Amino acid sequence: MAGGGGGGGALYNPRTVEEVFRDFKGRRAAILRALTTDVQEFFQQCDPEKDNLCLYGFPNEVWEVNLPAEEVPPELPEPALGINFARDGMHEKDWLSLVAVHSDAWLLSVSFFFGSKFGFDKTDRKRLFNMINERGLDSKRSKTIQSMDEEEGLEEEEEDEEEHGETLCGACGENYASDEFWICCDMCEKWFHGTCVKITPARAEHIKHYKCPSCTNKRARPY
Repeated sequence: MAGGGGGGGALYNPRTVEEVFRDFKGRRAAILRALTTDVQEFFQQCDPEKDNLCLYGFPNEVWEVNLPAEEVPPELPEPALGINFARDGMHEKDWLSLVAVHSDAWLLSVSFFFGSKFGFDKTDRKRLFNMINERGLDSKRSKTIQSMDEEEGLEEEEEDEEEHGETLCGACGENYASDEFWICCDMCEKWFHGTCVKITPARAEHIKHYKCPSCTNKRARPY
């Protein structure tokens, strides 16, 4: 189940600050690839019908979705367990963001595990943290989620335009435009520019059943 090639799981023990940081960069690049470039493959591999799955990133920039290590305790800190179970219960971008947050924490835990294992002193730990702090997944994750939002917004706008493209305002007769507020009459089912019938989006929130001026006048006429 490896992404981008195999052989990522070979045991590697970096011993200096620089080596630990290189290890961090490789694992981080792998995680970022899974959450961006390879996101569709990553999404498919996280099948909710399977057992508890984890997202691993390796120093050679290979990512892998796999079961957790069987050793207790494991050779290295383990990533978040069961990321696949929440996949279909959340919006995709929210799920990816959650995986990224857990992966960020895992990357830190692996780096400082090596620091503890090889006796980094206060100065080394601080230097390692400062080097790592310039990176992390946050900025890349935000850009990814933003691009997903933009694509989703464009798709919704195109669907909206297609659905209402031939709609004319019942007051002025102009075509529908997605960048303008419109309201539909619950009586005659005609659409109107909010500005044409003097209804703002804020006011519309408090209207349960809207009647356009024409329908309101009809109801007001005596029989």
